[in-house]
Amino acid sequence: MLEKYYEDLRKRENLREALQSLRGQAKDSVRRQELAALAGDGTLLIGLLSEEDPKVRKNAALLIGDLALSQAAEPLLTAYYRETTLFVKSAYLTALGKLDVSRYLDSFRTRMKELSEMTPAEDEKKHISEEIRELGKIITKLEGTQKHVFTGFQKPRVIVLATGHDRRDVTLREVEGLPARTVKKAAAHPLGVIVSAAEVKPLLDLRTYRELLFPLHTRQPVTRVPEQAAEEIWNSELWELLRECHSEEAPFCFRLELRGKLEPSEKASFIKKLAARLEAESCRKLINSTGDYEAELRLYLNKQGNIVPFLKLYTIPMPRFSYRKNAVAMSIHPSAAAMLVRLAQPCLKRGARVLDPFCGVGTMLIEREMLVPAAEKYGIDIFGEAVKLGRENAAAAGVQIRFIQRDYFDFTYDGKFDEIITNLPVRGKQSKEEMDAFYAAFFKKSKRLLAPGGVLIFYSNEEGFVKKQLRLHTGYKLLQQFVVQEKNHFCLYIVGMKG
Repeated sequence: MLEKYYEDLRKRENLREALQSLRGQAKDSVRRQELAALAGDGTLLIGLLSEEDPKVRKNAALLIGDLALSQAAEPLLTAYYRETTLFVKSAYLTALGKLDVSRYLDSFRTRMKELSEMTPAEDEKKHISEEIRELGKIITKLEGTQKHVFTGFQKPRVIVLATGHDRRDVTLREVEGLPARTVKKAAAHPLGVIVSAAEVKPLLDLRTYRELLFPLHTRQPVTRVPEQAAEEIWNSELWELLRECHSEEAPFCFRLELRGKLEPSEKASFIKKLAARLEAESCRKLINSTGDYEAELRLYLNKQGNIVPFLKLYTIPMPRFSYRKNAVAMSIHPSAAAMLVRLAQPCLKRGARVLDPFCGVGTMLIEREMLVPAAEKYGIDIFGEAVKLGRENAAAAGVQIRFIQRDYFDFTYDGKFDEIITNLPVRGKQSKEEMDAFYAAFFKKSKRLLAPGGVLIFYSNEEGFVKKQLRLHTGYKLLQQFVVQEKNHFCLYIVGMKG
Protein backbone atom coordinates (compact mmCIF):
# COMPACT_ATOMS: atom_id res chain seq x y z
CA MET A 1 0.00 0.00 0.00
CA LEU A 2 2.90 2.39 0.66
CA GLU A 3 4.07 2.05 -2.92
CA LYS A 4 0.55 2.64 -4.27
CA TYR A 5 0.02 5.84 -2.29
CA TYR A 6 3.52 7.07 -3.08
CA GLU A 7 2.91 6.37 -6.76
CA ASP A 8 -0.22 8.55 -6.51
CA LEU A 9 2.01 11.36 -5.24
CA ARG A 10 4.34 10.94 -8.20
CA LYS A 11 1.39 11.09 -10.60
CA ARG A 12 -0.17 14.02 -8.68
CA GLU A 13 -3.36 11.96 -8.26
CA ASN A 14 -5.60 11.75 -5.14
CA LEU A 15 -3.06 13.86 -3.27
CA ARG A 16 -5.15 14.52 -0.17
CA GLU A 17 -6.11 10.87 0.32
CA ALA A 18 -2.58 9.60 -0.42
CA LEU A 19 -0.92 12.01 2.03
CA GLN A 20 -3.39 11.30 4.83
CA SER A 21 -2.99 7.56 4.33
CA LEU A 22 0.81 7.80 4.31
CA ARG A 23 0.74 9.86 7.51
CA GLY A 24 -1.36 7.12 9.11
CA GLN A 25 1.13 4.48 7.97
CA ALA A 26 4.04 6.57 9.31
CA LYS A 27 2.78 6.14 12.90
CA ASP A 28 4.22 2.62 12.83
CA SER A 29 8.02 2.71 13.25
CA VAL A 30 8.68 -0.07 10.73
CA ARG A 31 6.42 1.43 8.08
CA ARG A 32 7.92 4.84 8.77
CA GLN A 33 11.39 3.52 7.94
CA GLU A 34 10.10 1.99 4.72
CA LEU A 35 8.42 5.24 3.78
CA ALA A 36 11.59 7.24 4.55
CA ALA A 37 13.48 4.96 2.16
CA LEU A 38 10.86 5.61 -0.53
CA ALA A 39 11.05 9.36 0.09
CA GLY A 40 14.82 9.38 -0.43
CA ASP A 41 16.11 12.97 -0.41
CA GLY A 42 12.55 14.26 -0.02
CA THR A 43 12.41 16.00 -3.42
CA LEU A 44 8.91 14.73 -4.22
CA LEU A 45 7.42 15.78 -0.86
CA ILE A 46 9.21 19.14 -0.92
CA GLY A 47 7.67 19.77 -4.34
CA LEU A 48 4.20 19.31 -2.86
CA LEU A 49 4.78 22.36 -0.62
CA SER A 50 4.03 24.44 -3.74
CA GLU A 51 0.73 22.71 -4.58
CA GLU A 52 -2.33 24.90 -5.02
CA ASP A 53 -4.45 22.95 -2.51
CA PRO A 54 -3.63 24.24 1.03
CA LYS A 55 -4.55 20.91 2.64
CA VAL A 56 -2.05 19.16 0.40
CA ARG A 57 0.63 21.66 1.46
CA LYS A 58 -0.28 21.14 5.09
CA ASN A 59 -0.16 17.32 4.99
CA ALA A 60 3.00 17.29 2.90
CA ALA A 61 4.73 19.44 5.53
CA LEU A 62 3.49 17.23 8.37
CA LEU A 63 4.64 14.08 6.55
CA ILE A 64 8.10 15.60 6.05
CA GLY A 65 8.22 16.16 9.80
CA ASP A 66 6.98 12.62 10.53
CA LEU A 67 9.85 11.25 8.42
CA ALA A 68 12.37 13.72 9.91
CA LEU A 69 13.75 14.60 6.48
CA SER A 70 16.55 16.91 7.64
CA GLN A 71 17.37 18.14 4.12
CA ALA A 72 13.87 19.66 3.94
CA ALA A 73 14.47 22.20 6.74
CA GLU A 74 15.27 25.16 4.48
CA PRO A 75 12.46 24.48 1.95
CA LEU A 76 10.02 24.13 4.86
CA LEU A 77 11.14 27.47 6.32
CA THR A 78 10.83 29.14 2.92
CA ALA A 79 7.35 27.68 2.44
CA TYR A 80 6.39 28.80 5.97
CA TYR A 81 7.26 32.43 5.28
CA ARG A 82 5.56 32.55 1.88
CA GLU A 83 2.41 30.76 3.11
CA THR A 84 -0.70 32.98 3.07
CA THR A 85 -3.27 30.46 4.32
CA LEU A 86 -3.20 30.80 8.11
CA PHE A 87 -4.33 27.30 9.07
CA VAL A 88 -1.37 25.83 7.14
CA LYS A 89 1.41 27.91 8.75
CA SER A 90 1.50 26.03 12.07
CA ALA A 91 1.91 22.72 10.18
CA TYR A 92 5.25 23.93 8.76
CA LEU A 93 6.37 24.76 12.30
CA THR A 94 5.23 21.37 13.61
CA ALA A 95 7.42 19.75 10.96
CA LEU A 96 10.36 22.10 11.58
CA GLY A 97 10.19 21.29 15.27
CA LYS A 98 11.20 17.69 14.46
CA LEU A 99 14.31 18.75 12.51
CA ASP A 100 17.60 20.41 13.37
CA VAL A 101 16.72 24.08 12.92
CA SER A 102 19.12 25.67 15.42
CA ARG A 103 20.62 27.90 12.70
CA TYR A 104 17.22 29.55 12.24
CA LEU A 105 16.70 30.52 15.90
CA ASP A 106 17.04 34.27 15.30
CA SER A 107 14.47 34.04 12.52
CA PHE A 108 12.02 32.28 14.84
CA ARG A 109 12.57 34.88 17.57
CA THR A 110 11.86 37.70 15.12
CA ARG A 111 8.65 36.04 13.95
CA MET A 112 7.54 35.43 17.55
CA LYS A 113 8.04 39.12 18.34
CA GLU A 114 5.97 40.09 15.30
CA LEU A 115 3.11 37.78 16.30
CA SER A 116 3.19 38.90 19.95
CA GLU A 117 2.84 42.55 18.96
CA MET A 118 0.05 42.14 16.42
CA THR A 119 -3.69 42.33 17.10
CA PRO A 120 -5.28 39.64 14.91
CA ALA A 121 -8.83 39.81 13.58
CA GLU A 122 -11.37 37.69 15.43
CA ASP A 123 -11.43 34.99 12.73
CA GLU A 124 -7.61 34.81 12.75
CA LYS A 125 -7.03 34.43 16.50
CA LYS A 126 -7.23 30.63 16.56
CA HIS A 127 -4.66 30.16 13.80
CA ILE A 128 -2.32 32.84 15.14
CA SER A 129 -2.46 31.16 18.55
CA GLU A 130 -1.55 27.81 16.97
CA GLU A 131 1.34 29.43 15.15
CA ILE A 132 2.59 31.08 18.37
CA ARG A 133 2.32 27.78 20.23
CA GLU A 134 4.36 25.86 17.65
CA LEU A 135 6.92 28.66 17.43
CA GLY A 136 7.18 28.63 21.19
CA LYS A 137 7.87 24.90 21.26
CA ILE A 138 10.74 25.31 18.80
CA ILE A 139 12.27 28.29 20.64
CA THR A 140 11.98 26.56 24.03
CA LYS A 141 13.53 23.38 22.61
CA LEU A 142 16.47 25.36 21.20
CA GLU A 143 16.98 27.76 24.11
CA GLY A 144 15.99 25.51 26.97
CA THR A 145 14.32 26.93 30.09
CA GLN A 146 16.05 28.54 33.04
CA LYS A 147 15.13 27.30 36.49
CA HIS A 148 13.86 29.81 39.03
CA VAL A 149 14.79 30.09 42.70
CA PHE A 150 12.15 31.18 45.20
CA THR A 151 13.44 34.21 47.16
CA GLY A 152 10.41 35.10 49.30
CA PHE A 153 8.01 38.05 49.54
CA GLN A 154 8.66 41.75 49.52
CA LYS A 155 5.30 42.45 51.18
CA PRO A 156 2.60 40.39 53.00
CA ARG A 157 0.69 38.01 50.77
CA VAL A 158 -2.62 36.19 50.98
CA ILE A 159 -2.19 32.41 50.92
CA VAL A 160 -4.67 29.55 50.97
CA LEU A 161 -3.62 26.35 52.73
CA ALA A 162 -5.78 23.76 50.94
CA THR A 163 -6.57 20.84 53.24
CA GLY A 164 -8.52 18.37 51.09
CA HIS A 165 -10.84 17.58 54.03
CA ASP A 166 -13.41 19.29 56.28
CA ARG A 167 -11.24 19.66 59.40
CA ARG A 168 -10.07 23.18 58.62
CA ASP A 169 -10.07 23.85 62.36
CA VAL A 170 -7.00 21.65 62.85
CA THR A 171 -4.94 23.59 60.32
CA LEU A 172 -6.34 26.90 61.59
CA ARG A 173 -5.12 26.11 65.12
CA GLU A 174 -1.68 25.29 63.70
CA VAL A 175 -1.59 28.63 61.89
CA GLU A 176 -2.78 30.56 64.94
CA GLY A 177 0.11 29.06 66.88
CA LEU A 178 2.64 30.87 64.67
CA PRO A 179 4.19 34.21 65.77
CA ALA A 180 2.02 37.29 65.18
CA ARG A 181 4.81 38.88 63.14
CA THR A 182 4.41 36.06 60.61
CA VAL A 183 0.63 35.69 60.46
CA LYS A 184 -1.37 38.90 60.27
CA LYS A 185 -4.75 37.24 59.87
CA ALA A 186 -6.18 33.72 59.40
CA ALA A 187 -9.67 32.30 58.85
CA ALA A 188 -11.48 29.26 57.50
CA HIS A 189 -11.84 29.10 53.70
CA PRO A 190 -13.85 26.74 51.46
CA LEU A 191 -10.57 25.09 50.39
CA GLY A 192 -8.99 25.10 53.85
CA VAL A 193 -7.49 28.11 55.65
CA ILE A 194 -6.81 31.57 54.23
CA VAL A 195 -3.82 33.39 55.70
CA SER A 196 -2.36 36.86 55.38
CA ALA A 197 1.33 36.17 55.94
CA ALA A 198 4.44 38.33 56.02
CA GLU A 199 6.55 35.38 54.87
CA VAL A 200 5.93 31.87 53.68
CA LYS A 201 8.72 29.96 55.46
CA PRO A 202 6.94 29.30 58.82
CA LEU A 203 3.94 27.89 56.94
CA LEU A 204 6.12 25.27 55.28
CA ASP A 205 6.63 23.43 58.57
CA LEU A 206 2.90 22.93 59.20
CA ARG A 207 1.87 19.37 58.40
CA THR A 208 -1.94 19.29 58.24
CA TYR A 209 -2.56 21.01 54.89
CA ARG A 210 -2.04 19.48 51.48
CA GLU A 211 -1.20 22.39 49.18
CA LEU A 212 -0.15 26.03 49.36
CA LEU A 213 -1.99 28.25 46.86
CA PHE A 214 -1.96 31.96 46.05
CA PRO A 215 -5.39 33.44 45.13
CA LEU A 216 -5.26 35.52 41.96
CA HIS A 217 -7.64 38.45 42.37
CA THR A 218 -9.15 39.62 39.08
CA ARG A 219 -11.06 42.76 38.14
CA GLN A 220 -14.19 40.83 37.28
CA PRO A 221 -15.44 37.21 37.28
CA VAL A 222 -13.40 34.93 35.03
CA THR A 223 -15.68 33.30 32.48
CA ARG A 224 -15.07 30.16 30.43
CA VAL A 225 -14.35 32.22 27.31
CA PRO A 226 -10.63 31.50 26.77
CA GLU A 227 -9.70 34.93 25.41
CA GLN A 228 -11.40 36.80 28.26
CA ALA A 229 -10.15 34.33 30.87
CA ALA A 230 -6.56 34.73 29.68
CA GLU A 231 -6.78 38.51 29.80
CA GLU A 232 -8.26 38.54 33.32
CA ILE A 233 -5.75 36.03 34.72
CA TRP A 234 -2.76 37.77 33.15
CA ASN A 235 -3.97 41.18 34.39
CA SER A 236 -4.26 39.88 37.96
CA GLU A 237 -1.21 40.06 40.25
CA LEU A 238 0.12 36.87 38.61
CA TRP A 239 3.21 38.31 36.93
CA GLU A 240 3.90 40.71 39.81
CA LEU A 241 3.91 37.76 42.22
CA LEU A 242 6.15 35.62 40.00
CA ARG A 243 8.69 38.43 39.60
CA GLU A 244 8.62 39.43 43.27
CA CYS A 245 9.31 35.90 44.53
CA HIS A 246 12.08 34.99 42.07
CA SER A 247 15.31 36.69 41.08
CA GLU A 248 15.43 35.29 37.53
CA GLU A 249 13.61 37.08 34.72
CA ALA A 250 13.40 34.12 32.34
CA PRO A 251 9.94 32.90 31.24
CA PHE A 252 8.04 30.52 33.54
CA CYS A 253 6.85 27.12 32.36
CA PHE A 254 3.35 26.46 33.65
CA ARG A 255 0.56 23.95 33.48
CA LEU A 256 -3.20 24.39 33.79
CA GLU A 257 -5.47 22.39 36.09
CA LEU A 258 -9.25 22.89 35.94
CA ARG A 259 -11.36 21.41 38.74
CA GLY A 260 -15.13 21.27 38.71
CA LYS A 261 -18.02 19.51 37.04
CA LEU A 262 -17.40 19.81 33.32
CA GLU A 263 -17.49 17.35 30.45
CA PRO A 264 -13.97 15.98 29.79
CA SER A 265 -14.01 17.07 26.14
CA GLU A 266 -15.16 20.60 27.05
CA LYS A 267 -12.53 20.80 29.81
CA ALA A 268 -9.72 19.64 27.50
CA SER A 269 -10.75 22.10 24.79
CA PHE A 270 -10.94 25.02 27.21
CA ILE A 271 -7.54 24.25 28.77
CA LYS A 272 -5.88 23.97 25.37
CA LYS A 273 -7.31 27.28 24.17
CA LEU A 274 -6.63 29.09 27.45
CA ALA A 275 -3.01 27.90 27.57
CA ALA A 276 -2.40 29.21 24.05
CA ARG A 277 -4.06 32.54 24.85
CA LEU A 278 -2.04 32.94 28.06
CA GLU A 279 1.18 32.44 26.13
CA ALA A 280 0.11 35.10 23.65
CA GLU A 281 -1.28 37.47 26.29
CA SER A 282 1.94 37.26 28.31
CA CYS A 283 4.17 37.64 25.23
CA ARG A 284 5.68 34.27 26.12
CA LYS A 285 6.56 35.23 29.69
CA LEU A 286 4.43 32.16 30.42
CA ILE A 287 5.14 28.97 28.48
CA ASN A 288 2.71 26.09 28.63
CA SER A 289 4.38 22.78 29.46
CA THR A 290 2.76 19.50 30.48
CA GLY A 291 6.01 18.09 31.85
CA ASP A 292 8.79 20.38 33.07
CA TYR A 293 6.85 23.19 34.78
CA GLU A 294 7.49 25.41 37.81
CA ALA A 295 4.03 26.88 38.28
CA GLU A 296 0.49 25.60 38.10
CA LEU A 297 -2.55 27.72 37.43
CA ARG A 298 -5.25 25.98 39.44
CA LEU A 299 -8.73 26.90 38.26
CA TYR A 300 -11.86 26.06 40.26
CA LEU A 301 -15.37 26.31 38.83
CA ASN A 302 -17.78 28.01 41.25
CA LYS A 303 -21.55 27.54 41.45
CA GLN A 304 -22.12 30.36 38.95
CA GLY A 305 -19.97 28.56 36.37
CA ASN A 306 -17.16 31.11 36.61
CA ILE A 307 -13.51 30.38 37.29
CA VAL A 308 -11.69 31.16 40.53
CA PRO A 309 -7.93 31.16 39.76
CA PHE A 310 -5.04 30.26 42.08
CA LEU A 311 -1.30 29.93 41.60
CA LYS A 312 0.73 27.00 42.93
CA LEU A 313 4.52 27.41 42.91
CA TYR A 314 6.73 24.36 42.64
CA THR A 315 9.76 26.59 43.20
CA ILE A 316 8.97 26.81 46.93
CA PRO A 317 10.95 24.14 48.82
CA MET A 318 8.51 21.80 50.61
CA PRO A 319 10.60 19.34 52.65
CA ARG A 320 7.99 18.37 55.26
CA PHE A 321 7.06 15.05 53.60
CA SER A 322 10.37 14.36 51.88
CA TYR A 323 10.54 11.00 53.66
CA ARG A 324 7.67 9.69 51.57
CA LYS A 325 9.66 8.17 48.75
CA ASN A 326 7.04 5.51 48.06
CA ALA A 327 3.28 5.03 48.04
CA VAL A 328 0.74 2.43 46.93
CA ALA A 329 -2.75 2.90 45.51
CA MET A 330 -4.56 3.08 48.86
CA SER A 331 -1.90 5.08 50.76
CA ILE A 332 -3.19 7.92 52.90
CA HIS A 333 -1.75 11.34 52.09
CA PRO A 334 0.81 12.46 54.71
CA SER A 335 -1.08 15.70 55.40
CA ALA A 336 -4.26 13.70 56.12
CA ALA A 337 -2.33 11.36 58.42
CA ALA A 338 -0.80 14.36 60.21
CA MET A 339 -4.26 15.88 60.65
CA LEU A 340 -5.64 12.63 62.12
CA VAL A 341 -2.86 12.28 64.69
CA ARG A 342 -3.35 15.96 65.59
CA LEU A 343 -6.99 15.24 66.35
CA ALA A 344 -5.99 12.23 68.43
CA GLN A 345 -3.06 13.98 70.16
CA PRO A 346 -4.67 14.21 73.66
CA CYS A 347 -4.92 10.40 73.68
CA LEU A 348 -1.36 9.74 72.46
CA LYS A 349 1.23 8.83 75.10
CA ARG A 350 4.94 9.50 74.88
CA GLY A 351 6.87 6.23 75.06
CA ALA A 352 3.86 4.08 74.15
CA ARG A 353 3.89 0.73 72.37
CA VAL A 354 2.07 1.34 69.10
CA LEU A 355 0.70 -0.96 66.38
CA ASP A 356 -0.66 -0.19 62.92
CA PRO A 357 -2.33 -3.41 61.69
CA PHE A 358 -2.86 -2.12 58.11
CA CYS A 359 0.23 0.05 57.85
CA GLY A 360 0.71 0.26 54.07
CA VAL A 361 3.88 2.30 53.52
CA GLY A 362 4.01 3.42 57.16
CA THR A 363 2.63 6.96 56.86
CA MET A 364 0.35 6.86 59.93
CA LEU A 365 3.13 5.56 62.19
CA ILE A 366 5.68 8.05 60.88
CA GLU A 367 3.35 11.02 61.35
CA ARG A 368 2.40 9.79 64.83
CA GLU A 369 6.11 9.62 65.74
CA MET A 370 6.66 13.15 64.39
CA LEU A 371 4.04 14.45 66.84
CA VAL A 372 4.49 12.25 69.93
CA PRO A 373 7.49 9.88 70.05
CA ALA A 374 6.68 6.25 70.88
CA ALA A 375 8.91 3.58 72.42
CA GLU A 376 7.99 0.73 70.07
CA LYS A 377 6.25 0.87 66.71
CA TYR A 378 4.99 -2.16 64.79
CA GLY A 379 3.60 -2.00 61.26
CA ILE A 380 1.75 -5.00 59.80
CA ASP A 381 0.50 -5.43 56.26
CA ILE A 382 -0.39 -8.46 54.17
CA PHE A 383 0.96 -6.76 51.03
CA GLY A 384 4.69 -7.48 50.83
CA GLU A 385 5.51 -4.65 48.44
CA ALA A 386 3.93 -2.11 50.82
CA VAL A 387 6.05 -3.45 53.68
CA LYS A 388 9.21 -3.11 51.59
CA LEU A 389 8.32 0.45 50.58
CA GLY A 390 7.36 1.29 54.16
CA ARG A 391 10.81 0.29 55.40
CA GLU A 392 12.36 2.68 52.87
CA ASN A 393 10.06 5.53 53.95
CA ALA A 394 10.80 4.95 57.64
CA ALA A 395 14.54 4.94 56.98
CA ALA A 396 14.23 8.23 55.07
CA ALA A 397 12.28 9.71 58.00
CA GLY A 398 14.78 8.43 60.56
CA VAL A 399 11.99 6.54 62.36
CA GLN A 400 12.44 3.01 63.69
CA ILE A 401 9.46 0.80 62.85
CA ARG A 402 9.34 -2.96 62.96
CA PHE A 403 7.54 -3.92 59.75
CA ILE A 404 6.00 -7.38 59.46
CA GLN A 405 4.38 -8.89 56.38
CA ARG A 406 1.43 -10.80 57.79
CA ASP A 407 -2.33 -10.91 57.94
CA TYR A 408 -3.34 -8.96 61.03
CA PHE A 409 -5.76 -11.67 62.06
CA ASP A 410 -2.90 -14.22 62.17
CA PHE A 411 -0.51 -11.92 64.02
CA THR A 412 0.63 -12.92 67.51
CA TYR A 413 2.44 -10.87 70.15
CA ASP A 414 3.56 -11.82 73.63
CA GLY A 415 2.69 -8.48 75.25
CA LYS A 416 0.03 -5.81 74.86
CA PHE A 417 -0.05 -2.54 72.95
CA ASP A 418 -0.93 0.82 74.48
CA GLU A 419 -2.30 2.01 71.17
CA ILE A 420 -3.55 0.65 67.87
CA ILE A 421 -3.73 3.35 65.21
CA THR A 422 -4.67 2.72 61.57
CA ASN A 423 -6.37 3.83 58.39
CA LEU A 424 -8.85 0.99 57.83
CA PRO A 425 -9.29 -0.44 54.30
CA VAL A 426 -12.26 0.94 52.36
CA ARG A 427 -14.99 -1.38 51.11
CA GLY A 428 -14.06 -1.46 47.42
CA LYS A 429 -15.63 -4.52 45.79
CA GLN A 430 -16.38 -6.27 49.07
CA SER A 431 -19.99 -7.00 49.93
CA LYS A 432 -21.81 -5.65 52.97
CA GLU A 433 -21.60 -9.08 54.59
CA GLU A 434 -17.84 -9.28 54.01
CA MET A 435 -17.28 -5.84 55.54
CA ASP A 436 -19.48 -6.73 58.52
CA ALA A 437 -17.31 -9.82 59.12
CA PHE A 438 -14.14 -7.76 58.69
CA TYR A 439 -15.16 -5.23 61.35
CA ALA A 440 -16.22 -8.01 63.71
CA ALA A 441 -12.81 -9.67 63.33
CA PHE A 442 -10.98 -6.32 63.67
CA PHE A 443 -12.65 -5.42 66.97
CA LYS A 444 -12.21 -8.94 68.34
CA LYS A 445 -8.51 -9.18 67.40
CA SER A 446 -7.72 -5.66 68.63
CA LYS A 447 -9.34 -6.42 71.99
CA ARG A 448 -6.82 -9.23 72.53
CA LEU A 449 -3.84 -7.02 71.70
CA LEU A 450 -4.77 -3.82 73.56
CA ALA A 451 -3.59 -3.28 77.12
CA PRO A 452 -6.15 -2.22 79.75
CA GLY A 453 -6.67 1.51 79.37
CA GLY A 454 -5.27 1.39 75.82
CA VAL A 455 -6.80 3.20 72.86
CA LEU A 456 -7.97 2.08 69.44
CA ILE A 457 -7.66 4.94 66.92
CA PHE A 458 -8.89 4.33 63.39
CA TYR A 459 -10.12 6.15 60.29
CA SER A 460 -13.20 4.71 58.59
CA ASN A 461 -16.27 5.56 56.52
CA GLU A 462 -18.30 2.60 57.85
CA GLU A 463 -20.13 4.15 60.80
CA GLY A 464 -22.82 1.47 60.83
CA PHE A 465 -20.35 -1.40 61.26
CA VAL A 466 -18.35 0.57 63.83
CA LYS A 467 -21.37 1.37 66.01
CA LYS A 468 -22.59 -2.22 65.76
CA GLN A 469 -19.30 -3.59 67.11
CA LEU A 470 -19.24 -1.02 69.91
CA ARG A 471 -22.67 -2.27 71.00
CA LEU A 472 -21.52 -5.89 70.89
CA HIS A 473 -18.21 -5.37 72.71
CA THR A 474 -18.84 -4.03 76.19
CA GLY A 475 -15.10 -3.82 76.86
CA TYR A 476 -14.83 -0.86 74.49
CA LYS A 477 -15.98 2.72 75.04
CA LEU A 478 -16.25 5.35 72.31
CA LEU A 479 -14.24 8.30 73.60
CA GLN A 480 -14.48 10.61 70.59
CA GLN A 481 -15.68 10.67 67.01
CA PHE A 482 -14.47 13.35 64.60
CA VAL A 483 -16.18 13.91 61.26
CA VAL A 484 -13.39 14.46 58.73
CA GLN A 485 -15.16 14.25 55.36
CA GLU A 486 -18.87 14.73 55.72
CA LYS A 487 -19.61 14.05 52.05
CA ASN A 488 -18.03 10.57 52.09
CA HIS A 489 -18.80 9.88 55.77
CA PHE A 490 -15.17 9.47 56.81
CA CYS A 491 -14.60 9.78 60.56
CA LEU A 492 -11.77 9.36 63.03
CA TYR A 493 -12.80 7.14 65.93
CA ILE A 494 -11.02 7.03 69.28
CA VAL A 495 -12.14 4.02 71.29
CA GLY A 496 -10.92 3.29 74.82
CA MET A 497 -10.26 -0.14 76.30
CA LYS A 498 -11.95 -0.41 79.67
CA GLY A 499 -10.00 -1.52 82.71
